[in-house]
Amino acid sequence: MSLSKEKLTVEVGSASQSVLEKPQRLDSLEAGSKFTPAETKRLLRKMDWNLVPFLALLYLLSFLDRTNIGNARLAGIEKDLGMKGLDYNVALAVFFPFYVAAEIPSNIMMKRTSPSLWLSIIMLAWGVCMTLMGVVTTFPGLLVARMALGLAEGGLFPGVTWYITQWYRRHECGFRMAIFFSAATLAGAFGGLLARGLSELRGKGGKPGWAWIFIIEGLATIVVAAVAKFVIHDKPETARFLTEEEKTEVQARLKEDRTSLADEFDSQYVKAALKDWKIHVHMLITIGIYTPLYSISLFLPTIVKNMGYTNEKSQLMSVPPYVAGCIATIAGGYAADRAQKRGPFMMGFCLVAIIGFVLLISTHIPAVQYVGTFFAVCGIYPNVPMGVAWNGNNIGGSTKRAVGIAMHVGFGNLGGVIAGFVYRSTDAPRYFQGHGLLIATTTMSFLLCLFMHIHLRKENARREAEMKALGLTSVDQYTEEMKTAEREKGDYASFFRYTL
Repeated sequence: MSLSKEKLTVEVGSASQSVLEKPQRLDSLEAGSKFTPAETKRLLRKMDWNLVPFLALLYLLSFLDRTNIGNARLAGIEKDLGMKGLDYNVALAVFFPFYVAAEIPSNIMMKRTSPSLWLSIIMLAWGVCMTLMGVVTTFPGLLVARMALGLAEGGLFPGVTWYITQWYRRHECGFRMAIFFSAATLAGAFGGLLARGLSELRGKGGKPGWAWIFIIEGLATIVVAAVAKFVIHDKPETARFLTEEEKTEVQARLKEDRTSLADEFDSQYVKAALKDWKIHVHMLITIGIYTPLYSISLFLPTIVKNMGYTNEKSQLMSVPPYVAGCIATIAGGYAADRAQKRGPFMMGFCLVAIIGFVLLISTHIPAVQYVGTFFAVCGIYPNVPMGVAWNGNNIGGSTKRAVGIAMHVGFGNLGGVIAGFVYRSTDAPRYFQGHGLLIATTTMSFLLCLFMHIHLRKENARREAEMKALGLTSVDQYTEEMKTAEREKGDYASFFRYTL
């Protein structure tokens, strides 16, 4: 292998080492991964324990902070702030435009700075916003606090999703994203229990119970933000928990998996993401899933209450569906990674969710309706990490993937604006229009998943035929020169294969 006369550098720790000084490091990357299956399994387990739990904690706090207003409603926030009519729905909806606006710029900033720094900053920001929400005394004040919270929280989910793709191979990401997102279901379960306890603080310090829900949960976020900079590892090359051999192995595995596509930042890859129709289809799939996601997370206690239960019992009864959803989310992510497919699993979970909403809309029997909430949660929640993993798997190049994931998550989160008005108090107790709308959005996502699955299968077959016409029998036979010639094409490169 010949080396350029230019001084190439590879980051190791916080220092930069010249490739001319350490050629064996580059040689090892070019040679590919060298670990045995057993060693690779140990390496992945080591990465999992050092990365995923803390990321899940961040998302638990994030989802808890954005959805705890549902429990605050049962604790009397509407009465105390003089809210009437659709005021509560407006308070829910104003969060999401600002959340969406932050996502693409935030992902670009995280790539230009570092994950540990940027995630710590946005986490501190939303913790402060959450805490201050507990001191508002008027409805306009609540709206401003919700807007600020959306702007601060917007970068977390797309940022962590992109971050995971910088450590794991494509067919290893889904399970890790599922564990990360399962924190949302735990937030739903834990939030009900926590709100039940914190609301008992009403009158302490002259504040109502709902205010203490916001203040305590916001302060918890600030405490975690204070240590996040020192716990989050920016990239494999600088990870303190990895040995030099393991760092090299992680980079070699990623290089093999990404087939030499461009990873540097360039505006052309931002434009490529914005123009890619496949990402736009995934955006529609996502809004069809995120609309019921936020409808459930914001209104489940209210839905259960309208089955005929008290406020306190409704908060507690909202816990079991989320526990079931957590199990379904992790199991679905694991199964999809093992099968190396996403589309069929997403379609299956869409059908499960549709069954749930049909049970809710078709009967007035509380027991049957309550069973419907289990189906709805277990069908919708697994499709959130699976959808972003499917889209991320099929975007070639680091910058395009960062922007594409932000587009995917950002547009999907506009479903939160819709969700704010899905279950209106005027439609209680049966909520026919709300349940009917969610059946429609989930059906749309099912049909678009089916379309994408069929299209990607045909496109892979076309590329296989072109490859065989060149006299090659597998993607592994493409030379490095052939791959380098197409490195800027991303997922349109002839050697790229889509995940179905």
